[in-house]
Amino acid sequence: MKKIRITVMRMACYKDLMEEYENPMEHACDMHVGQVFIANGWEKPEGLCESAWQSMSPFVMTLAHGGTNIYEGWMKNEKSAMISCNDGFRPVSFLLEVIE
Repeated sequence: MKKIRITVMRMACYKDLMEEYENPMEHACDMHVGQVFIANGWEKPEGLCESAWQSMSPFVMTLAHGGTNIYEGWMKNEKSAMISCNDGFRPVSFLLEVIE
């Protein structure tokens, strides 16, 4: 099984939605741009947000087991994927890449 590098590429924040709909939260997201995690198969890397992991784990597993060309060519590197977490208030984009 291949290891997968998970890199935080971009973070968004929709303050208008947060003010209108979200209850106040401390430490809702502790990720930072450039942060890197290494996934070893189905194990969530330590420190990675559980919600983000739930969004990306099927893609991590596909790549870890040798899958390529996810969604028929939408990535320039067929051994990678760009995935966002499912947080509608502060989505984070992650680059998943196979470590050769």
